[in-house]
Amino acid sequence: MSQSKGIARPHGGKLVNRISTKNPSDLYSVSVNADLANDVENIADGIFSPLEGFLSQQDFENVISKGRLSNDIPWTIPIVLDVDQQTAKNMKDSGDVLLKGSEGNGFAILHVEDTFSFDKKVAAKGIYGTNDPNHPGVAKTMSMKDVLVGGKIDYIGKPTNSDLRKYRKTPKETREIFEKANWKTIVAFQTRNPPHVAHEMLQKTSLTTRDGLFVNPLIGKKKSGDFVDQVIIKCYEILIEHYYPKNRSILATLHTEMRYAGPKEAIHHAIMRQNYGCTHIIIGRDHAGVGDYYAPFAAQEIFKQFPDLEIAPIFFPAFFYCKKCLNFTNDRVCPHEKEFREQLSGTKLRTMIQEGNTPSEFILRPEVSKVIMSWDNPFVA
Repeated sequence: MSQSKGIARPHGGKLVNRISTKNPSDLYSVSVNADLANDVENIADGIFSPLEGFLSQQDFENVISKGRLSNDIPWTIPIVLDVDQQTAKNMKDSGDVLLKGSEGNGFAILHVEDTFSFDKKVAAKGIYGTNDPNHPGVAKTMSMKDVLVGGKIDYIGKPTNSDLRKYRKTPKETREIFEKANWKTIVAFQTRNPPHVAHEMLQKTSLTTRDGLFVNPLIGKKKSGDFVDQVIIKCYEILIEHYYPKNRSILATLHTEMRYAGPKEAIHHAIMRQNYGCTHIIIGRDHAGVGDYYAPFAAQEIFKQFPDLEIAPIFFPAFFYCKKCLNFTNDRVCPHEKEFREQLSGTKLRTMIQEGNTPSEFILRPEVSKVIMSWDNPFVA
């Protein structure tokens, strides 16, 4: 694993820019959902560098089987557009296709390069390591339409600003921020939850030996029982305001859906943060996992397969508060039994909140608890 000296190079060596001023007229159009529209924007802004569009068949099959593009650049999560047979034929005949959002607005042009069928079971197994239909990623894969369309995109229309997008930044913007702050080492923190105090400790421990902290919550489709995006953003706003050094921490949101792909998604998360300019990323226990589909530290082990990434993972065990140590610690250094540990699980937190019980200050900062408890239902239905 190479150790970065200064802001990390974009993945693949070049920051992609597919923003265009083209004016489409009389193009065949296809509507896509909000999550896919987000990912088209992520391609255009370079968050998904080196991708310039939806994967071709050769790249798709290589990603599924090897976790790499056909040119051997690491890439573990396929970014694809699925359509039915007739739509695929129409798109291929048209060549250039206008992509429309849920409100009917045309926001990108897709230059169709190929259309191809795929084996859903093979794809699901390759990405998620399982074909269990109870896995949310597998369920989504099995519900996809039968044909994938590959090709580069030109992005022609940005969404309007909203409260959810006010912290969204492009890699060009974050790199300018890091340069201006004279940060040479930047550690990223991926999250889909409000900040636990244990997560805060991970971030601050990493920050003690790096110049800057890039807190990058994922905003997008999540499974039932996860926290809603508005709660996550508000909690981090409050936490950073009260507990973080303003000159060494940045909050920015990443707009893409959770795939729950465990180890493969950990690599994907690292690549995106490398494109933002980060030199390091925190990879904790069961990163991007769901249920018990992945071994607790599988997301750390997989980095051995990708020594050519130019962002370095920082591995941590789970932190907790020990009532004997009187400190936040972990089981590598704390000798005390479990009854002395204030530890948090997602299930435990949800139960406490649903029952109207405020979590202790060793689990959530009081200001964060107040935000969560103020919502009638802070969870995805």
